[in-house]
Amino acid sequence: MSRLPSSANGWAAIRREATFLVRDRAVLACWLVVLCLSVLAVCAGLSEVRQQNATITRLLEADEADRTAVLKTQSDWGSTAYYSFHLTYDAPSDFAFAALGRRDDAAWKHRVRMLALEGQIHERDAGHPVLALIGRFDFAFLAAFVLPLVLIVLLHDLRARERVAGRHDLLVATAGRADRLWQVRAALRAGGVFICAAIPLLVIGVTANAAAPTLLAATSLLLVYLLAWTILCTWLAASQRSGEVILATLVTIWIFVGVIIPATGRMAIDRAVPVPAGADIIMTQREAVNDAWDLPKAVTMDAFAARHPQWAAHTAVDRPFEWKWYYAFQQVGDQKAQALSEAYTAGRKERDRLAGWLAVIAPPVLLERSLQTLAGTDLRASLAYEARVRAFHASLREFYYPKLFLDEPFEPAALDSMPQFAAQPLR
Repeated sequence: MSRLPSSANGWAAIRREATFLVRDRAVLACWLVVLCLSVLAVCAGLSEVRQQNATITRLLEADEADRTAVLKTQSDWGSTAYYSFHLTYDAPSDFAFAALGRRDDAAWKHRVRMLALEGQIHERDAGHPVLALIGRFDFAFLAAFVLPLVLIVLLHDLRARERVAGRHDLLVATAGRADRLWQVRAALRAGGVFICAAIPLLVIGVTANAAAPTLLAATSLLLVYLLAWTILCTWLAASQRSGEVILATLVTIWIFVGVIIPATGRMAIDRAVPVPAGADIIMTQREAVNDAWDLPKAVTMDAFAARHPQWAAHTAVDRPFEWKWYYAFQQVGDQKAQALSEAYTAGRKERDRLAGWLAVIAPPVLLERSLQTLAGTDLRASLAYEARVRAFHASLREFYYPKLFLDEPFEPAALDSMPQFAAQPLR
């Protein structure tokens, strides 16, 4: 029975603090700012996702029409392979609006054909220079870097302001349990920040048909993250220092974990794990392809047969130009760039792995990476798309090589069995 009065006092404290809170225009203004920023972030993300889906839909229609028109005019396998383009794409997930991640700086669509792949897969559309400089404002950025600042503003002077106003001792004397007073006050202020940030995320998430477990995981991550910052702010606010000193201390912590650690860590990781440039891969492949025109054809065909022995008996080239020789030196160009390409992929994976460990001591980065993982916009998703493009290109070669090396007669009906890119469905 002794718990009932305690519980009643607790609810009374909550009601009292809530009454005071709704009269605090500064707190209400902060909540309104968070709500507006959250709406802006998720709406901008949703608009970008819809634009990407619309682009993919438009390109699919154009790609199909272009390839159909091209195939009607071809009369041999080599020309068919040369002039046929195939759209590959990585559609954004239903939750990508919240964390666009690598979709801003990594290619998510290509038009490939059966030429050397490395020169195609490492080319991408030029990004917006402003986005490349400052990054995109999405919900992940808002949650990870902006909301802690809002909590710092709301919570740094919980006690210091009461001391300056001369109300601190009276509040402590009338509260019964002083610690509960400050806990309730901090919880209500931080809870308002969480609600104002989470409501737009959930509403847009439902609109975008995002999976319920994904939304639950995202809001749980946000809650835990804001709770950690609330505890830190409340703990420092309990000190006897002035509000200005506490504010400076909290902002310094935010700068350290949100700016200094990620920036210095990235520089250290980049130095520790060198990665070839995509331009170097393209140049290596293109130089190999261009040099092949001046080399004896036997040199090219021997290099091709060394990796594809099943065609060794059909590599003789008797005419000045044959399609099988042309596609063979395209393949050899990829082979010469393969070591650089594999080092590029392995280096990106290693850098991402080390960045994951670094994020453990940089909570803002950890939250942002976690939301990108939920949204399928992290490096792993980018590499998975790249792997699908490579697999599709390999299937094109498997489709055409028998026809080219065995000199099969051209049969348009056989084009019905041409490989199709295994894309994820549009959301």
